[in-house]
Amino acid sequence: MLQRSIIVLGISGSLRTQSSNTRLLSSIGGMLPAGMEFRMYQGLASLPHFSPDLDGDETQVHRAVREWREALRAADACVICTPEYARGVPGSLKNALDWVVSSGEFMNMPTAVLSASPHPDGGSTALHSLTLTLEMMNAAIPKDAAIAVPFVSKVMGVDGSVTDSNTLSSLLNMVRALSKAIPN
Repeated sequence: MLQRSIIVLGISGSLRTQSSNTRLLSSIGGMLPAGMEFRMYQGLASLPHFSPDLDGDETQVHRAVREWREALRAADACVICTPEYARGVPGSLKNALDWVVSSGEFMNMPTAVLSASPHPDGGSTALHSLTLTLEMMNAAIPKDAAIAVPFVSKVMGVDGSVTDSNTLSSLLNMVRALSKAIPN
């Protein structure tokens, strides 16, 4: 009998085409153990502004919102990487999370969170904010699966690979912690 792959959904909080957060997230996809399939969510910019008035009957919800929820429902785990804008999570990422508060896709979802920034604190304020939001939504964030990556442009090669051994070790620990949290 064929066993299906475990699906890990990558969500970048940045809309920039050449985002270091998106490149870092892609490199994490390459660190997953065998039997895990990494899928990058690409629809963040397509989501309409959240309004409870627009979030009723699932058949009436905007197509981009349905696709967002379906991508989450198809996943066994998530990895979210956020930049820090004005000491917080970018509005587009927060908007995406707002669309799934009441529908519950993150409930008990094994989720790894990281922030990446060119600053020495690695976007730790955004990471804290993102973690609080996900915990309120009952996401399962394992110990060692929340990290801030400082000086992101200095720890990555031009090809998107992680070149700093300490950062690479932290990311591999995060991947291991997330992998252990996924039910068999």
